[in-house]
Amino acid sequence: MKRKLNNILVTGGAGFIGTNFIHLLMDLPDFRGRVVNLDALTYAGNPANLSELEDREPDRYKFVRGDIRDRDVLSEVFRTFDIDTVVHFAAESHVDRSIHGSSDFITTNIIGSWNLLETAREYWGEREDVLFHHVSTDEVYGSLGKDGAFLEETAYDPRSPYSASKASSDHLVSAWHHTYGLPVTVSNCSNNYGPWQFPEKLIPLMIHNILEGKALPVYGDGKNIRDWLYVEDHNRAVWAILNRGRTGETYNIGGENEWENIELVRRLCGMVAELAGRDGEDCLSLITYVNDRPGHDRRYAIDCGKIKRELGWRQTVSFNEGLGRTVKWYLEHRDWVRSVTSGEYRVWIEKNYGDRKQNR
Repeated sequence: MKRKLNNILVTGGAGFIGTNFIHLLMDLPDFRGRVVNLDALTYAGNPANLSELEDREPDRYKFVRGDIRDRDVLSEVFRTFDIDTVVHFAAESHVDRSIHGSSDFITTNIIGSWNLLETAREYWGEREDVLFHHVSTDEVYGSLGKDGAFLEETAYDPRSPYSASKASSDHLVSAWHHTYGLPVTVSNCSNNYGPWQFPEKLIPLMIHNILEGKALPVYGDGKNIRDWLYVEDHNRAVWAILNRGRTGETYNIGGENEWENIELVRRLCGMVAELAGRDGEDCLSLITYVNDRPGHDRRYAIDCGKIKRELGWRQTVSFNEGLGRTVKWYLEHRDWVRSVTSGEYRVWIEKNYGDRKQNR
């Protein structure tokens, strides 16, 4: 049965990946439906990322300030907007924060996901033309050695409170499909990078610190390896899953683009120095090795052959092009970076959105 995809609820749509996903949706020629962005506006959520859409597409884009831990809010959103598709990005996602304070990760990533699943089940009943898509991470699989890559069948082995909470939500989504027949799909992606990423994550943090002349902290020996995926490629994969993905299936989405952390930092030093007119050696001198993160996974790599074979998805943005786009975006949006790093954007949020749960 063909999925409706008329009224898409995007949870966490004011965050990094969600923001980029909504921009992609609103510009797709083959999508003319409505997007409802539900976001609690915690520290990394910024509705200013999408404010132009509220003016440009007031009938097609709706923002609701609300928390997925609040069942009443979820029920109201489903009823008000007749939701037929859920794209569930909302999550606490920073590993370091989960190590120092796991509570929000448990309540949001696990309890919040359960609330969302139950709300969808209650509202949709036995409908088959709907879809609950859950966006997850490769970190649920644990750590790899020098060889190999994560497959959809790889056993889960989470090593941090963050990855354990995401593994839990993955299992809940699968259970609601097998137990209750809820139409679901799941995707597990590698490290995303691109515009609008809060500058606590590696790439935007390094760009910001290089420009500010601050230390570039690198964990341990810097040889931990991550697979990097440009956010637009990730979101196009999600769109392919919404349209053509098999119900009940998991799809791994990777960049097939592995980099040691230290080599990535050095590359960023050279790229930022060139584009910003800085001295490359001075940038490199800012690299500072710090104590390793507890439970730091050594290597991630994703085998994304399944989504390529079944859905015809491919990465379209090379790492050199994507990194160049990303550096240029942060250079051209210094005001945005200053606003989110200073906390100034929180004043704007409270002035414009306050505690209201409905769109403006």
